[in-house]
Amino acid sequence: MRLGYLGPAGTYSEEAAYMHRPDAEMITYPSIPAVIDAVEKRDVDQCVVPIENSLHGAITDVLDFLVRTDDIFIAGELAVPVDHCLMVKPGTALEDITVVFSHPQSLGQSRLYLQSALAHAQAVASLSNAQAVIDMQESDVPAGALAPRRAAEIYGAEIIAEAVQDNPNNYTRFVVLDIKDRPPTGHDMTSVAFQFSGDEPGLLYRALGVLTENSINMVKIESRPTGERLGRYTFLIDMEIHREDPIGAETIKRLREMSSWFKVFGSYPRMETLPIRH
Repeated sequence: MRLGYLGPAGTYSEEAAYMHRPDAEMITYPSIPAVIDAVEKRDVDQCVVPIENSLHGAITDVLDFLVRTDDIFIAGELAVPVDHCLMVKPGTALEDITVVFSHPQSLGQSRLYLQSALAHAQAVASLSNAQAVIDMQESDVPAGALAPRRAAEIYGAEIIAEAVQDNPNNYTRFVVLDIKDRPPTGHDMTSVAFQFSGDEPGLLYRALGVLTENSINMVKIESRPTGERLGRYTFLIDMEIHREDPIGAETIKRLREMSSWFKVFGSYPRMETLPIRH
């Protein structure tokens, strides 16, 4: 098993990859499109990519890719707890820090801490949390980085503050992408997307009514612009059913008939309910 993830080593994506398949050969890629492209070309068997954060919502690049592709499916999901650590070059004091590097989402998730403890420092975006540690190490001025604990171990940084994210219940949901999805387990999720050709009251209401009639729990709904013109959207739904379940198959058939464009992103084992952290 060759498993791709967004590198470099020390990111939450690496943690998700090890949670999914600790026995796999891990292959790093510099961007999410490069990771997914590797699965399409079969350079790797699967990849693990972030799709949403509990505080900041969807990773739109991944959603838009799933809308466009016909060759890749969601084959699994898992959630990684986000615990940002503030790390520095050994010996650097908090009050000396003039710049803080991190991924844009991590900076946003730690806004209150940055405003209170590091109001004197400039926040600078990096390509990944692990790259932020590299940027910090290479900085010509006293710098800090927000990253997972493992990044400090890999890159020889010193942790001076832990769990600096604003909300303790901060999780990132990752999906496993493959050239096929998974057979039913009895505890499954199906992700679909659809569009309507017209624009009239009740279109979405009637579509969601199909789920209600079949007693299917909808976990998530969101929309993405189609790119055709303003006011045209693709609707994305996660529902607790497998596409091969008789009720699931009948639901998908009805939704497909109501839509001008319809796609199943995949059916896959549903992850367990996440604990509340205090």
